[in-house]
Amino acid sequence: MTEQKNEQGKDQEPRETEDPALADYNKGKELRAAGDVTQAAACFHNALVGFEQNGDDKGVANASDQLGDICAERHEHEKAIAHYKKAYAVCDKENDMFSLIALQKKMAVSQKTLQHYDEAVKIYLNVIDIYAGYNNPAGTVAAMEELAKLYLEIGERQKSADTYRTIASIHRNFSHNLQAQEFMDRAAQVEQGGV
Repeated sequence: MTEQKNEQGKDQEPRETEDPALADYNKGKELRAAGDVTQAAACFHNALVGFEQNGDDKGVANASDQLGDICAERHEHEKAIAHYKKAYAVCDKENDMFSLIALQKKMAVSQKTLQHYDEAVKIYLNVIDIYAGYNNPAGTVAAMEELAKLYLEIGERQKSADTYRTIASIHRNFSHNLQAQEFMDRAAQVEQGGV
């Protein structure tokens, strides 16, 4: 029997052993895609522990982000924010601005859901500053639209209208007159108690 195994082993290429933390992470992604969120969360947790033990910051950020998403889906927003903050710390250290923006948007949604409106507003304002710093008008406008909706939700009609007017101004600067007028109309509707 031993010889048989040895003979079979000679014909096969040697397999690289996959890092157990990475294997757990990949299995978590598969399970999540298949809809088995509970098992996926367990895999991501195991992956997170493994990545931490290995000193793999990128792995820590990715596993934390996945756990945050799962917690947000389960409406466990405090836990989601904690996971997002862990990922944020790694991305901040690595100066990964695109990941920082994505994580901030996720945190803003969770903060809004928890009715921590001041925190959500701060986050959106920070995201707008980052997009403006990168001269990214599309990103700026998208973040400002979310901020305008948030202002409206919390009863800050004037701030919402002002934000819509600022969006209109950005569109006007790019000769997007139709879009500019659309946002001016939204601002007027908000001020008149509509929307």
